[in-house]
Amino acid sequence: MNPGGGLDMQAILQQAQQMQQQLMAAQQELDETKVTGSSGGGLVSVTMNGRGQVEDVSIDPKAVDPDDAAETAQTIADLVLAAIRDGERMVEEIQQQKMGPLAQGLGGGFPGLPGL
Repeated sequence: MNPGGGLDMQAILQQAQQMQQQLMAAQQELDETKVTGSSGGGLVSVTMNGRGQVEDVSIDPKAVDPDDAAETAQTIADLVLAAIRDGERMVEEIQQQKMGPLAQGLGGGFPGLPGL
């Protein structure tokens, strides 16, 4: 509050602008962060950015059994899903590290404005 007892809108706007800049910086870091989820002892790996977007899938040729194409296809599909889930778990952890402090800042609200 300002000395007159009202809200200091300038301070609130500055705080909001500062948080917006921090949020944009954190989002940029997430875009640049890479995680690799894997499954099958490394037979399948999935590289994702910090926002959870899959950027690469790698399948080791050892995962392919030329004598049983149907079984191999199902196994590879299962391994890809498991690798994606592993990567998603890592992305969630990174997002909590990068974005968590900003979310806590929002929870504190603005001085003089409970709940905001």
